[in-house]
Amino acid sequence: MLALRAFLRYLAFRGIRALSPEKISIAKSGDREISFLEGEEVERILNAPDIATRNGVRDRAIMEVLFSTGLRVSELVNLKLDALNFERGEMAILGKGKKIRIVFLSKDALYWLDQYVKNRGFAADDKGKLIFDKKEPLFSSTNKGISVRTVERLVSKYAGIAGITKKVSPHTLRHSFATDLLISGADIRSVQSLLGHSSITTTQVYTHVTDQHLREVHQAFHRRRKEDQA
Repeated sequence: MLALRAFLRYLAFRGIRALSPEKISIAKSGDREISFLEGEEVERILNAPDIATRNGVRDRAIMEVLFSTGLRVSELVNLKLDALNFERGEMAILGKGKKIRIVFLSKDALYWLDQYVKNRGFAADDKGKLIFDKKEPLFSSTNKGISVRTVERLVSKYAGIAGITKKVSPHTLRHSFATDLLISGADIRSVQSLLGHSSITTTQVYTHVTDQHLREVHQAFHRRRKEDQA
């Protein structure tokens, strides 16, 4: 339909009589479907990497960061070591539109990031402080930054190991982060800022999920309804 309207505008521009482009209606698309993980599924996928291996520690850190911050996978793979502030438990993110925002790390994310950075093999000074180039990629593979595809593959792999049958991607963890906050009572404006959405309309897609969750809670626990069903 969009192509047809563009063609009709072209005809009007050339002075050729034709149907007005505004006469062509465009069907509204359905609500965007949001796939996210429930609490137990999150725990299973986060615990799936074999932390006895170096890549296992890295992969655990990656998934902890994704769930703790709601980062886009493109933002994650572009992180440098200097983005990470262990003392404050936060990271500075360069998001869409070159806008910088601060995201916050859970205790688990900080722990696994610390383990991962220590495993990177950096030298230490005489006070035991690690020495490294702060512009190095935060997450690496054979001393090079990892790709979006690498992160997508590892998340999918660990979903399978965790016994999660639905399709899981890095964006699923971003959705899980947002829905977890909203279901727990966070206001939508705060979630918008944490996700780096320029418009509140983009964030509001999650309210369809949380509204359904609240309906299920009401049906399961509201006393009068339970009495009516008795």
